[in-house]
Amino acid sequence: MSDALEKGRDLLKGMNPGLEDILVDRYDDLIPEMAETLVEWAYGRHYARDGVDLKTRQLCTIAALTALGGQTGPQLKINIEHTLAAGADRREIVEVIWQIAVYGGLPAAINGLNAARDVFDARDAA
Repeated sequence: MSDALEKGRDLLKGMNPGLEDILVDRYDDLIPEMAETLVEWAYGRHYARDGVDLKTRQLCTIAALTALGGQTGPQLKINIEHTLAAGADRREIVEVIWQIAVYGGLPAAINGLNAARDVFDARDAA
């Protein structure tokens, strides 16, 4: 068993016991090992990551704008600045954007990471 799968299962024990079994019953006949993959990838490799406090309004705004995709780039950059001003650090912002890869897809997360990189690089250059 992978470390990520173990972490995902441990996390689910406290969040939603039995979810993996429900997913197995619902989807594994269509996509073999789908439930295990989801637990390992989404929970073990994303939800179990360190460094993100999802309770703040600005971090939620970044998540929503990232999920909406590349067309929100200008708004995302402004809200990254606002989030930095509100006291979040760069790692928290990047972790929120990466979390969106699970639900918004990798292209949306990559667009969000590019927006964050632009903001961070501009701040470093100033």
